[in-house]
Amino acid sequence: MPITALKGEAIASPAADAKAPAAKASAAKAKTAEIVRLTPARPAARPNRFAGYAHSAAVAIVPPFVVLVALLGLWELLCSGPGATLPPPSTIWQDSYDLIVNPFFVNGSQDIGLGWRVLISLQRVAIGFGLAAVAGIMLGVVVGQSVWAMRGLDPIFQVLRTVPPLAWLPIALAAFRDSNPSAIFVIFITAIWPVIINTAVGVRNIPQDYRNVAQVLRLNPLEFFVKIMLPSAAPYIFTGLRIGVGLSWLAIVAAEMLTGGVGIGFFIWDAWNSSRLSDIIVALVYIGVVGFILDRLVAGIGAFITRGTAAA
Repeated sequence: MPITALKGEAIASPAADAKAPAAKASAAKAKTAEIVRLTPARPAARPNRFAGYAHSAAVAIVPPFVVLVALLGLWELLCSGPGATLPPPSTIWQDSYDLIVNPFFVNGSQDIGLGWRVLISLQRVAIGFGLAAVAGIMLGVVVGQSVWAMRGLDPIFQVLRTVPPLAWLPIALAAFRDSNPSAIFVIFITAIWPVIINTAVGVRNIPQDYRNVAQVLRLNPLEFFVKIMLPSAAPYIFTGLRIGVGLSWLAIVAAEMLTGGVGIGFFIWDAWNSSRLSDIIVALVYIGVVGFILDRLVAGIGAFITRGTAAA
């Protein structure tokens, strides 16, 4: 009996062992299926672009707006008391309401809104600055490429660029005998120097590897200028243009005060002679806003054109 019982147990154990792996596999599958059912996959959340744009706009707008409101409040507080020599913002709004809300009115050849006056001044700036940009880039390329040109012209440029813009006005009036071309010349002579200097620096800083490639490819001077020089020096050129356009706007306002006409500069001088301080302050705001727009415009064009360049 003991022997038979031992044999029975020995015979029964292989069958049980054969069924055990199948049972374990079934249990594992059931457990895996159960886990999958309990944790279904969820689609990834898409980034909210509008929220990102709104945050960027708030960061760019809110701080200047808060500072502006604080400055206006302080200005109103300091200039509202007795003995104040400057008008507060509330008085400026009352005195210059028409200039603020309607910048493009026309009541005659001389009585026009500040918007028209700004456009007339911008027309002169466009002509003078455009000529300065073309001439400045060409001269800057020559000075940057030629060591002899740099040694001969750079000292002269450094001397002439220190002359104040209005100091050129009597010379321009004597040469052109007219206020409009004289004002354009003052803009030209003011804006050309930063364009020349920055262009020359950009040309001198072209990597030697680029010059070697141009020699290997046997590029002619025009191909080298278009394919190598301009892309490499573009960041420097636009830096000079950005400085030049700001100086042009400063020069035209000062020149128009002396030459007359219907520009924004002459409006400020005429308002001063008529003791219209509120109108002067409004005109100063126009000048500042337009100058900021011109700077941002040239900077934006430069950033777009110089994308991917080696020096950018």
